[in-house]
Amino acid sequence: MPINPFVSLFGRSPIGPMQQHFAKAHECAANLVPFFEAVMAEDWARVESTQQEMARLEHEADKLKKSVRMHLPKSLFLPVPRSDLLDLLSVQDKVANRAKDIAGLMLGRCMIIPHDLQPQMLLYVRRCVDASAQALKALNELDELLETGFSGREASLVEAMVGELEEIEADTDRMQIDVRRSLYKLEKELPPVDVIFLYQIIEWLGDVADRAERVGNRLEQLLAR
Repeated sequence: MPINPFVSLFGRSPIGPMQQHFAKAHECAANLVPFFEAVMAEDWARVESTQQEMARLEHEADKLKKSVRMHLPKSLFLPVPRSDLLDLLSVQDKVANRAKDIAGLMLGRCMIIPHDLQPQMLLYVRRCVDASAQALKALNELDELLETGFSGREASLVEAMVGELEEIEADTDRMQIDVRRSLYKLEKELPPVDVIFLYQIIEWLGDVADRAERVGNRLEQLLAR
């Protein structure tokens, strides 16, 4: 496998810490599944403990983000533009931020998911988390991409992974429409304020998948260079 000379010439790559950062961000997002399961069971002690765990993971991701920013070389000899890496880092961070927002709002309002909506909602949550998992899978190939000069079989592999990520995100778009439609049918049975916040949560879940897809988009931009 041909090795990019920049890797050996300029020492420690920033890619590993960026991968660690997104692994932590994804771990935060992945907790949305047990969080929603606890909400649907109205197990508020478990809801609170899961929310606190998500807040802790998001805080750890923030610390990793700051560390990467502080230690990212300012050298002109980075194998990819520094601005591109900083942009990718910022997009990664938004996945954890939105997951934490969802948990914080739902716990703060003790939000209840209507029983008839629960199975559909949980499938939607899981598919949104799938998008984050797929983004992490693609990002974990970034060090290999660097070593191969963003070309060859490795580049094709990452392109395929990003394509799958786009399909998952498209699934979440369709599911969001269906969940909204189901909620609309239940509106008259629910307090109006609760309905407003449920729509907000549905939108924010879609944001998790959308922001994960943006991680893949940034990887494609690196490949294009």
